[in-house]
Amino acid sequence: MKKKEFKTESKKILNMMINSIYTNEEIFLRELISNASDALDKLYYRSLTDKNIEVKREDLRIKIDFDKKNRTITISDNGIGMTKEELENNLGTIAKSGSELFKLENNKLEDIDIIGQFGVGFYSSFMVSSSVDVLSRSIDSTDAYLWQSDGADGYTISDASKEDYGTVITLHLKNDDENHEYSEYLDSYNLERIIKKYSDYITYPIVMEKEVTKDNKTQKEEVTINSMVPIWKKNKKDVQDDDYNNFYKDRYYDYENPLHVIKSKVEGLVSYDALLFIPSHAKENYYSKEYEKGLELFSRGVLITNRCEDLLPDYFGFVKGIIDSEDIDLNISRETLQKNHQVRSIEKSIETKIKKELLDLLKNKRDDYEKFFKEFGNSIKYGIYQSFGMNKELLQDLLLFSSSHDDKMTTLQEYKDRLVGEDNKIYYASGESISKIKMMPQVENMLNKGHEVLFLTDYLDEFVIKTMHKYEELEFVNVQDDDKLEEVNDEVKKINEDNKDLLTLMKETIKVSDVKFSDKLNNHPVSLSSTGDISLEMEKVLHAMPNSENVEANKVLTININHPVYKKILELHNKKEDDELKKYTKVLYDMALLINGLSVIDPNELTNMVCDIISKE
Repeated sequence: MKKKEFKTESKKILNMMINSIYTNEEIFLRELISNASDALDKLYYRSLTDKNIEVKREDLRIKIDFDKKNRTITISDNGIGMTKEELENNLGTIAKSGSELFKLENNKLEDIDIIGQFGVGFYSSFMVSSSVDVLSRSIDSTDAYLWQSDGADGYTISDASKEDYGTVITLHLKNDDENHEYSEYLDSYNLERIIKKYSDYITYPIVMEKEVTKDNKTQKEEVTINSMVPIWKKNKKDVQDDDYNNFYKDRYYDYENPLHVIKSKVEGLVSYDALLFIPSHAKENYYSKEYEKGLELFSRGVLITNRCEDLLPDYFGFVKGIIDSEDIDLNISRETLQKNHQVRSIEKSIETKIKKELLDLLKNKRDDYEKFFKEFGNSIKYGIYQSFGMNKELLQDLLLFSSSHDDKMTTLQEYKDRLVGEDNKIYYASGESISKIKMMPQVENMLNKGHEVLFLTDYLDEFVIKTMHKYEELEFVNVQDDDKLEEVNDEVKKINEDNKDLLTLMKETIKVSDVKFSDKLNNHPVSLSSTGDISLEMEKVLHAMPNSENVEANKVLTININHPVYKKILELHNKKEDDELKKYTKVLYDMALLINGLSVIDPNELTNMVCDIISKE
């Protein structure tokens, strides 16, 4: 029989599809199952409008067989089938879509669900096959035909016999080579895995013959492989919490239940179903470059990609789940998304939904939200910091900080609601721990005045605060910021002016921005504060980073005029014992550094100076 050539530049296009369009060869089974599902859809629709066709939906199915000896895989359906002309048009012309034509001819149909938008899906079979046979008989004919091809060289169509309508596709697998082990598809377990991965929610049974044991006897029996109805398509009343929990743990390999489940159905310009999960804990690599975010994307129940990164912003990258949409356009391989505005539309919708759910969790299940924030709070903070504040309005109400108010976590809105009078500032202090922050003289002073102070103990906290600048109309103020909080009365001003030479000598000795006296340190001999954009805690964080440029805060050493050390300094200055005064200055400065969790430049020098002072006393 003479071969026919494909009606396009077949060799070039077929080679391109096999070698370039499809990036994962196992999707050949997805494509053929989707085409079979289309054939069943078409037949069922015809049965609704044609009284001469009697079809029960429960009788429609797709069957998968394999033969290890002959190295074949067979995909059969009892769908609408194809005439000789349809075989010619649909398979003889690459990229001609019978499903698309069916849709065009029935453009008023809203309830028919055709998956196969593209005629090229069938040709993915040549990624794994040396030749392909298609035996088909149309519902409209008693004649059957066999389409055969071994690739881009062409195809033949011959008369054949088939007892009933439908289509049988037989793939003759290629021989294994050093780069491909095609024999892996001749394995029941592997075929089941692929079906469940990509086609689990095809709405018709996908059956395979398997060995089952009954009454101590092993026999072969047809078993339905796919679930057919996805959990996200079921009515909420038909799904229990345990169903969602088990689905999440099985699908995302987690040993704990999700912290929160989000189920959503959106209808509009871009419609979709969503089933999302907020995990109860972060994976070990969540905050590393190795972590891969993204949602599973389905189109009409067929898995398109395991991880669509574009559907989730980075700051909500912890969310797991599934999006199922009929409105997203795909390329001819069903692997790449097209018309990015559709994806962006879904992303924005999902973003809004996730935020709403988190706010509801914050309001109604505070303990769960605090557990969430402990695990994923830095993701929210990164969302503000890395966007240079552009995402502030979206994310700021999701932030939590430790607070002096009842020693609990608080939101910025809660802080604002507690403000009294005309105070329009949010006060904060940064440090390694809450206990160390509370020991800071400036913090003690603010607490004694009745102000609430946020305790920033995470390395990101202050960078986020600096990026935000304000919360609504409230200004953030670091209680260690010497520029904004130091209130100097006339008596202290005079003391600083009268001892200008002394303070200059001390300043030059330790090379800081300023040295001054104060009466606001309670019982503390000294304190260290800063001026400018870089705080003491930010300096510490920056120094801990690899390849840091040793950015320094502009430090201010403050000495308590109500402490005996003040009199000692004046005494040394009056006696012109400058060397001793410099030694005392260095000791006081190193003490202040240690109080703030900063490193002493020369520990040995500090030890020697302290020992020298003690021995003289």
